[in-house]
Amino acid sequence: MGISVGIVGVGQFGPEFVHLYQVHPDVDRVALCDLKADRLAKAAKRFGIKETYPSLDHICKSNLDALVIITQHWMHAPQAIQAMEAGKHVYSAVPPVFCHADPDAALELCDRLVETVRRTGQIYMLGETTFFRPETMYCRRRAAEGDFGEFVYAEGDYLHDVNLGLVEVMKNRWGDQFGRDKTGHVPMFYGTHSTGGIISVMGAHVTEASAQGYALPGDDWWHKDSISGCVFSSEVALYKMSNGAIMRHAEMRRLGTPCRETFRIYGMDGSFESDFGGTRWLTKDSVTPVDTTDAREPLPAELEDDLGAHGGSHAYLVNEFVDSVAHERMPRINVWEAVRYVAPGIVAHKSVMRGGELLKVPDWGDAPQ
Repeated sequence: MGISVGIVGVGQFGPEFVHLYQVHPDVDRVALCDLKADRLAKAAKRFGIKETYPSLDHICKSNLDALVIITQHWMHAPQAIQAMEAGKHVYSAVPPVFCHADPDAALELCDRLVETVRRTGQIYMLGETTFFRPETMYCRRRAAEGDFGEFVYAEGDYLHDVNLGLVEVMKNRWGDQFGRDKTGHVPMFYGTHSTGGIISVMGAHVTEASAQGYALPGDDWWHKDSISGCVFSSEVALYKMSNGAIMRHAEMRRLGTPCRETFRIYGMDGSFESDFGGTRWLTKDSVTPVDTTDAREPLPAELEDDLGAHGGSHAYLVNEFVDSVAHERMPRINVWEAVRYVAPGIVAHKSVMRGGELLKVPDWGDAPQ
């Protein structure tokens, strides 16, 4: 017998996952939830789903096993906590926590999220797409085989100019509430795409951070009068990691380049680079182009024909969550892993506001075995 799943939020992003849950062999029942009745009805008709709920409060009272939360990013942590308190396993879109302006409040949300998982015993998984990109799976395999040797340095970038779709995304997220006070955001608060791949490959976490920000003169999107009060459209951090390696992390939202979401990892014996020029494995005397798609993990046959977006990661995210709930096991992108992805950026922004001061990054430990 399979599990039952409710998808909370069927606006722009949620519908990309509905069919994957419907066809998964371990899912027997899929329900939909959204505050907007017309949007909910449209999605229900599109996917042929009869079971719908008008709010998170209503779906939390159902007998569904798990909820997939794909709502506005500032709602993720409070809604995940509410759902787990109601006895539901939870998948959350990224980032796991988000506060518009206050890094200390964001770190407190990390505390609450971890504490809720510990106390309720519910499964929590973060939908970090980078974890299941083929480049990351390739590097995890090479790391497991010892091909990097000692890790020395890594770079993680999320380069996405605001005018390449992000303005429209933010307007849609705020809806009728959008105005000049809702423009801008803290780039580092949405940093898991840059940190997740590197942290998962190294099996290490960030311990210290120092960062700087770039403010475009006269910027009409990043300004002091916004909800975040952030004037920096781009932020760059330097991290010390628990394994002794150094990591550079860049979140840039105003620059002349196509969107890029990549990382590079350098070790004593071997290194990996991924950029607009392709993917390469490097040693002291060779540079070898590699096809990382060969490193993809197996999937149920029902999901193989449609891997979804973000480097084909969507099908893997769905399978990882369903399998962890169905078999009552710890997902690989569990809450302890999730906060390790997001906390460095939170502390990095605090460092930006303090002129680059070197700050400690809190850690919540490893997931229980």
